Amino acid sequence: MKKRLLVIALLVSASFGYAQTKKAITHEDLWLMKRVGMPEVSPDGKWVVFNVTDAAYDEKDQSSDLWIVPSDGGLKPRKLTSSKGGESGYVWSPDGSKIAFTAKRDADELAQIYIINLKEGGEALRFTNLSSGASAPKWSPDGKQLLFTSKVYAESLTDSANKKIAEDKKKLKYKARVYTSFPVRNWDQWVDEKQTHLFIQSTDPDAKAKDLLAGTQFIKNVGFNFGGSAEWTPDGNSIVFAATTNRNGAAYEDVYSNFYKVNLSGGEPNQLTTSKDDVDNPKFSPDGKYLYCIYTNSITTSGKVYNLPRIARYDWPTMQGFKLITSELDRPVSSFDISADGKTVYLNAEDQGQQKLFTVSSNGGKANLLIDNARGCYNGLSISSQGKETVVVASYENASMPAEIIKVPLKGTQHQQLSFFNTAKAASLDMPEIKSLWITSSRGKKIHSLMVLPAGFDASKKYPLFVVIHGGPASAWMDNFGYRWNYHLLAQPGYVLLLTNYTGSTGFGEKFGQEIDGDPFKGPGEEVNEAAAFAVRNYPFIDGSRQAAGGASYGGHLANWLEATTSHYKCLISHAGLVNSESQWGTSDAIYHREIGAGGPPWSQNETWKSQNPIRYASNFKTPILVTVGEQDFRVPLNNSLENWSVLQRMKVPSKLIVFPEENHWILKGENSKFFYQQLQDWLKTYLN
Repeated sequence: MKKRLLVIALLVSASFGYAQTKKAITHEDLWLMKRVGMPEVSPDGKWVVFNVTDAAYDEKDQSSDLWIVPSDGGLKPRKLTSSKGGESGYVWSPDGSKIAFTAKRDADELAQIYIINLKEGGEALRFTNLSSGASAPKWSPDGKQLLFTSKVYAESLTDSANKKIAEDKKKLKYKARVYTSFPVRNWDQWVDEKQTHLFIQSTDPDAKAKDLLAGTQFIKNVGFNFGGSAEWTPDGNSIVFAATTNRNGAAYEDVYSNFYKVNLSGGEPNQLTTSKDDVDNPKFSPDGKYLYCIYTNSITTSGKVYNLPRIARYDWPTMQGFKLITSELDRPVSSFDISADGKTVYLNAEDQGQQKLFTVSSNGGKANLLIDNARGCYNGLSISSQGKETVVVASYENASMPAEIIKVPLKGTQHQQLSFFNTAKAASLDMPEIKSLWITSSRGKKIHSLMVLPAGFDASKKYPLFVVIHGGPASAWMDNFGYRWNYHLLAQPGYVLLLTNYTGSTGFGEKFGQEIDGDPFKGPGEEVNEAAAFAVRNYPFIDGSRQAAGGASYGGHLANWLEATTSHYKCLISHAGLVNSESQWGTSDAIYHREIGAGGPPWSQNETWKSQNPIRYASNFKTPILVTVGEQDFRVPLNNSLENWSVLQRMKVPSKLIVFPEENHWILKGENSKFFYQQLQDWLKTYLN
């Protein structure tokens, strides 16, 4: 027996990269890590700009600045800006001499666009001065104008008019929100009378911003909503953007977007596409012959709640010749860009617990891995737009390494790390390499899980098992470094973590993601339980008599389902989880997809509504459970946690309710996060130790 344990210890130590000389991670270690943002490579590929946030428990002490590093790694990164306000949305000018970005500096009531001139040096200068603020800058092809967005009152034609409307509303003696259509809320904000509009402004001194949508009939459509993405046409005379015109139908149909074109000279936008699928992120080929985009089938056309985001192409300017470029890649595309010669599309996509980089011909076909890394996630893909050889940069992270900026070789298997903001700190922490494992479920499905070992792991000991359930469900556990549910901080007291990618998870094919429709809790819950049973049988260091489960959002839903259907776990944790799917349908900010996933509205009382609703099994509730929720959460509103609490108290189940008044769907404030982790660990300790 001792020999067998020794062999297991050696195998696990090798598999997980365990080192005894390091210390266990604390919340302070986690929270005070520098947060390295996404990279943007210069047009010539020589420089990379990115932002770095110096986190602090008190938000007033937090700062974020722009940094720059040569893409060849010949010099260390250097700071470009120094201000309290965070910089974001940074973009290079076409000639690479300037960077435009969004920031809220000392005199700004709202964020504005700033420009820093790298050739002339000096501090960044404010470019916009709108009472409504400005964000998401994009340079025109000739570098003489900037496109950006601002949220304004629909009836205002000028900034002064917009400012006066805002001032008049502040003077009203009553406070009321009035609605005649859906939706009324979004995540943690009430929908108001403002709309996001497209603006342009010349770089000439004293130039004024121009609202391209002001006064048009287009924005008077009650279903109008800017889709969030826009791009200059190759000739620089127009803007192509994605927009929704059926947002007011969100209660009874899927909301989709189409492409529109608006001329800089003004006039009504011209509709370019007419499908009921979703288009986003328009990008033109370097020769201007094609318009590429992210294309996603809608619920309306597919009949499924989840559909893969793919890359599609239209001929420009005819908008004919529609072609799916990634039709052979059964993975969701996160972002993409096109090489300077127009022959290759670079993209990153989720794949079985990782974010990977691929290339595909601009005419479509098989997608090939750009770099084959067995660990981690590549995000924030950025490629050079000039020169003979493409320069590829990205952000890279894994479960034991916070994000850093890297350069990806066009050939080879090793990326080059360009930033090292957290390298020393991460090296001092005992964060064992995570392990992938697969099971074949009772339904014959291949189900993937990640396993995380605690600091100071000793294979000869027995550890409790904490089954952590991801949200979504159209999401997945990945080999990445998180802050809200950090694997190693959760495992730190001495728990083995099991993270299962149940049916409905992404990165395992479109069909796998769709098969949760009509089976929202039962099937995924069984897969989570079966993966836990497999781990207990096959890893002797797991103590099967001490198991807990928990999660957030859909993970909280599933924790409540486990409360209703099994007494297998010693305790449970449910953050932002529904207990009553019918009241969740009626009070969430988004409802139609829930109806489709269940096969009909709640009043149909079909089998799904009747048999897969946790509250219908309230008489079975007996497992001790910690219930937490953000009071500003409109995706899984407070009412569901209160319903859960009422049932738990009525059934005399050992339970605790924690409401965070200032938080939304996620716990984002430093001190609140620290308190949450403390409460979670205290709860687990009570029932597992």
